[in-house]
Amino acid sequence: MNLRALPLAALAFLSMNAGAEKINITSFRYAGPYSLNIPVMIDSVDVNSKKFDTKSLLSTPISIESARKGNPVQGDMVLTSDSHALHLLDFTIDNERYLTASLNVNGVKNREIYLDGKKLDGEKLVLTPATHHITLKCLTDGNSADSVRVSIDTDRPELVKLNQDTPRRYTLTDVMTGRRFGSASLSPSGKYMLRAYTTTHDGGSNSYSYVVSDPSGKQILAKRSESLKWMPKSDLLYFTRLDEGNRRELVTLNPADGTENVIATDLPSNYFIISPTEDFMIYTKIQEGPKEKSSDLYEIINPEDRQPGWRDRWTLAKMDFATGLSTPLTFGNRNIRPFNLSDDGTKLLFQVSETRMGERPTALNSLYLMDLTDNSTRCLIDKDGFHAGALLSPDGTKVALSGSPEAYGGIGRNLPDGLTPSMYDTQLYVLDVVSGHIKPLTRDFDPAVEEYKWSRTDGHIYFIGENRDCRSLYRIDPVSGKVEDLKANEEYVSSFSLADTAPSLIYFGQGASNSDRLYSLNTKTQRQNLIEDLSAERLKDIRIGECKPWIFKSSRGDSICGRYILPPDFDPSRKYPMIVNYYGGCNPTSRTFEGRYPHHVYAANGYVVLVINPSGSTGFGQEFASRHVNTAGQGVAEDIIEGVKQFTAAHPWVDESKIGCIGASYGGFMTQYLQTQTDIFAAAISHAGISDHTSYWGEGYWGYSYSEVSMADSYPWSHSELYVKQSPLYNADKIHTPILFLHGDSDTNVPFGESIQIYTALKLLGRETAFVAVKDANHQITEFNKRKQWQDTIFAWFAKYLQDDDSWWESLYPKKTLD
Repeated sequence: MNLRALPLAALAFLSMNAGAEKINITSFRYAGPYSLNIPVMIDSVDVNSKKFDTKSLLSTPISIESARKGNPVQGDMVLTSDSHALHLLDFTIDNERYLTASLNVNGVKNREIYLDGKKLDGEKLVLTPATHHITLKCLTDGNSADSVRVSIDTDRPELVKLNQDTPRRYTLTDVMTGRRFGSASLSPSGKYMLRAYTTTHDGGSNSYSYVVSDPSGKQILAKRSESLKWMPKSDLLYFTRLDEGNRRELVTLNPADGTENVIATDLPSNYFIISPTEDFMIYTKIQEGPKEKSSDLYEIINPEDRQPGWRDRWTLAKMDFATGLSTPLTFGNRNIRPFNLSDDGTKLLFQVSETRMGERPTALNSLYLMDLTDNSTRCLIDKDGFHAGALLSPDGTKVALSGSPEAYGGIGRNLPDGLTPSMYDTQLYVLDVVSGHIKPLTRDFDPAVEEYKWSRTDGHIYFIGENRDCRSLYRIDPVSGKVEDLKANEEYVSSFSLADTAPSLIYFGQGASNSDRLYSLNTKTQRQNLIEDLSAERLKDIRIGECKPWIFKSSRGDSICGRYILPPDFDPSRKYPMIVNYYGGCNPTSRTFEGRYPHHVYAANGYVVLVINPSGSTGFGQEFASRHVNTAGQGVAEDIIEGVKQFTAAHPWVDESKIGCIGASYGGFMTQYLQTQTDIFAAAISHAGISDHTSYWGEGYWGYSYSEVSMADSYPWSHSELYVKQSPLYNADKIHTPILFLHGDSDTNVPFGESIQIYTALKLLGRETAFVAVKDANHQITEFNKRKQWQDTIFAWFAKYLQDDDSWWESLYPKKTLD
């Protein structure tokens, strides 16, 4: 049998005369032919009384992606075969901007068209910025040769690049799908390692897997779907499951031989901590709060009472594995949070929380140490609202504390008089259990403390610190207070795990230009080794632009940290539009690769992306962080404006007339506020932004409590100028930049009305604006399909004003004649 595809021309060419709109496609990847046999005719018709038609063979399933690995062929194609056969022809279109086109296929009659693996109903192509695969699936009958002539009609031929011999563009789909680390942990002895993966599929479904291996990751011992964790002391894993009687069991799994052992039944369904002695657990019990008598009316007894479940309270109980006996440990109407137990299982560290209206801070925390032999307790910290967390040392003699600089009488404060520390600038302290003495450990250390753990091998406290726009890995000697940078290989350390009886640590993280990677670190020698590189898997055959640091000196003499990302095909002779991203609130815009605002995707769409971390952020020292307090954008805006101006002055390839800005939450407020202060932006986007500090303060679930951070001891009645003068709503007449408002219509953090009122003001003022609500979404847009549409809306708005192309926007939101 002779099945073949014959090229009619020797070279691929692009037929583009001046003003022409037709592009001839003459270079393909060819896979096939795939011979097909006519099925045996058991009957003359099928169940729907239809006769067999050989054209139906075109619907024979085949991997469309196999065409991408086919042989390269050039010229117009003639498809021939001695019998029925399928042929696949594939070519690529690379476009950095939104594009519509018509695909013309002449010659072969029996064909289907696929765009990026999905079958098209017609021949219209809607191409978002990406490297697209166009695949023709053709059927020949063996009776005659079928020619294939392919061309594209478009009014923007200059945007089309055909069959580029380069890796493809990075897209939003790459951000939202694929495999990532959920966690990574070492067994107590360090002999084994557990990796948890989350894989997000196109459409939003997730699958989870757990892999047990040796510490190098090379010897795989088990792969499971259950949620696994290590026991506190032994090298056994545990998980929970329901037995035949629908009772919850606690099951251990031996990684050496895979044996399972049920060690407890009738487990509570709430949070629990297994004792280091492995013979009992501490768990939380939820007591439902009082219900209202009427189903139609309800009393709000506290601002927090608007939140579902606020009236419920947590208490603690102890469950003995051998007997199944559960005994209550606490009783009352305040919430209880357990931290950890001493190694001998006799001491429990826990926290009690309560509300105090009328004085900052309104949430108070008390720390207690309980002797589990007789339930006697000792109060270690009494009603300190600046205290955040705690961790008992393995021997039970010390407690690592975390809190703001104002905690514990302000002993961690390192600020000039007259300045209020940021409550988010978390410091590390150590408390001696016997004497009650508290020593500040990081008062003179700029990074803000986040995750921390005691080491049983060297007695140090290991922690992640928010280090400027990075998250770095450190350890501190709680006796001397000496801090040591462990020089992690990633800019943003997501999490780490310590072995108990070996000098072993593992961590994973990412950087501004790479996804997740997992490493081991010997805590004695500090030697590091790469265990697994998910980034290489996620970025295979993808090209991204270069990311470079941008640090400038502000007019106030500050060194302001930032970075910029270039388009993947950057040409310094071109002029590029630019998107500026910031938060401007209490935390930096960290050097993560895959965030809500994926900078490399913006760059792949033809933008330079500038990220600025203005004053007021944690991670730069207490004085820098304190500038977030009682400024409501003042100083922060100036940093951003100056940074943009200095950047454009230093980089002639930025088009100063095509600069956009975007921020969310407090960053959304900054977007609005910036437009009242400057006219350097050609377009702006505010997602879930605060437009009126007063209404946000009173209506947001956490409005007044967050204002304890940002507006410390300032209230609408005492500092009306701060709340009004710094609110964009009261300065709406100064806004002339086209601004898009995005907001989830079920946002409980920053209420939906914050966008409604500023949008209404701008409409009344006759300014260019738009408002897109995301149905049933809260503060962040997390549902897969909604997030894609939300992000496309962002792309389209910027394309309209920064690339002078409203076609994407009009395709999403066509004009409506309702005014």
